[in-house]
Formats: sequence, C-alpha cells, structure tokens
Amino acid sequence: MNWIALTDYSQIQKALEKPEPFLVFKHSTRCSISSMAKSRFERTYDLEGVVAFYLDLIAYRSISNRLVTDFSIQHQSPQLFFIQEGICTYNASHNSINIDEIKQMLQ
Repeated sequence: MNWIALTDYSQIQKALEKPEPFLVFKHSTRCSISSMAKSRFERTYDLEGVVAFYLDLIAYRSISNRLVTDFSIQHQSPQLFFIQEGICTYNASHNSINIDEIKQMLQ
C-alpha cells in the first residue's frame, strides 16, 4: 500500500481539483484500535488508481478538524473518508471500515 502522508490541507485542495476519487485514513498513533483498523485496511486494500492519504491525527489535528468541518462529518478515530467529485460519499470508523463497500461505489 502506497500511503501519501497528509501533512498540509493544500494536498486535499489539490486532490479536490482532480476528477479522480481519493481516500483519507485518519489514524491515531496512540490508539491500539486505530492501529488494528489501519493494519486490516492495508491487508485488504487493492484499489488501482485511487490515491490514499494517511493522516496522523496526533501530529496534524488541525487537518482532521478542517476535514470534518468541510465535509460535515463527525470526528472519529480511526476513520476513513472516500471522496468523489468533491463529496464524501463514504465515511466509516473502527470495525465498520470496509474496502468492499468502496469497491461497489467505484463500479
């Protein structure tokens, strides 16, 4: 899995300018449940051509805050956003994160 470290909100702004969908995985590096969800997601991830951003919530909390505000989604950790055409069409946290649901949306 080739994560792109999300370290500046301008990365999201640039991704929103493109027609391709993208993912944002919000991860708390201090939480074992978040680590488990991230590991499970990485093992099942097999999407071709979908950019996957990794957000370290501890280091970049302000980016997380802006994401939840801009997309009107309640903060969770861990949490996965799938964004298509500027809209968050999938939002899941903890054990609800499921790559198969995203695959269905791409068909």
